[in-house]
Amino acid sequence: MLEIRPNCEHCNKDLPNTATDAMICSFECTYCKECALEIFENVCPSCSGNFVDRPIRPQRHIEKNPVSSKQVFNPKDLEKAKMNSNKFKSIPPERR
Repeated sequence: MLEIRPNCEHCNKDLPNTATDAMICSFECTYCKECALEIFENVCPSCSGNFVDRPIRPQRHIEKNPVSSKQVFNPKDLEKAKMNSNKFKSIPPERR
């Protein structure tokens, strides 16, 4: 089950469960749409995977399946992230 992390790992923007601009990679690294697409160019700086829109957990399931309250804030070295993005952005995600 997804953790539904509460913030962008890079810029620390709040991304509550209902956020429509939250994106995740296959390891559930969580970023806001601006960081994921504009800064990292759809290449996760941690795993080099792509990003997808993070789903919103329906309210009726929150009580039994709460979302995470643990913030992960680990701003990336933009020079290294740019090198990573440049290396992988032209390769389709299924071939990275």
